[in-house]
Amino acid sequence: MNIKSKKSLGQNFLIDRAVLDIIVSACDVTNKEILEVGPGTGNLTNYILKKKPNKIYVVEKDDELALLLKDKFGNEIEVINNDILNVEENKISEQKLTVFGNLPYNISTEILSKWIINIGKKFWFDSLLLMFQKEVADRIIAESNSSKYGRLSILSNWKLNVKKIIDIKPQSFSPRPKIDSSLLLFTPKKNFFELKDAQNLEKITRVFFSQRRKMLKKPFNQIFMNAKDVAQKFNINLNLRPQNLEPEIYFKLTKEYEDLRG
Repeated sequence: MNIKSKKSLGQNFLIDRAVLDIIVSACDVTNKEILEVGPGTGNLTNYILKKKPNKIYVVEKDDELALLLKDKFGNEIEVINNDILNVEENKISEQKLTVFGNLPYNISTEILSKWIINIGKKFWFDSLLLMFQKEVADRIIAESNSSKYGRLSILSNWKLNVKKIIDIKPQSFSPRPKIDSSLLLFTPKKNFFELKDAQNLEKITRVFFSQRRKMLKKPFNQIFMNAKDVAQKFNINLNLRPQNLEPEIYFKLTKEYEDLRG
């Protein structure tokens, strides 16, 4: 069965054996339950199977590929033929999942944000090993005071430790994308800042970073009636810019916003 990649689904199949090896060695797979997102033709799935997991769930939106995977692997995997954005990931298994994802680049940040927001009190995964466009990965791991730092860095940093594993060149894929990719490993933090609703952190960071070149005075006035008092409470200079504040400050400001709204 000869499958052509579909541009509309952002498909680029990973074919580099050395890279596939690095991916399956980056976290523990043996005896684990695995969720693979965007398995394509099953190249990585093959490598995961060799590591003897307990079970593999694969989420594949493309009907043709879902059939191909069922054909190729039979009972060795469970194929979920659906869009990952419509899948309730925390209901896939009772066990914590180890997640592998060669995510479609056009929706990769949407998937990551959805997963982080849906974590709740209890993590449904023990690690996420995800591939992004390098430029997006750089934004995820960016630190404050840098131009790439923003909403994605703050949201990712809230409940997760993030580590870059490897940068991957276009020739590792078929068809070749025009850009470099990066593989990131996300693991749960033991302690993280408690907020009532993750959507509020999204909202606060959206207001701040929608005008990242402007001084903090403007977003502060948009969010808080008593902007000066809040700034004083957290010792924030309102002449700074959004990228100058550490993630921790954004978590505190979100909690303040929640408390003031009762």
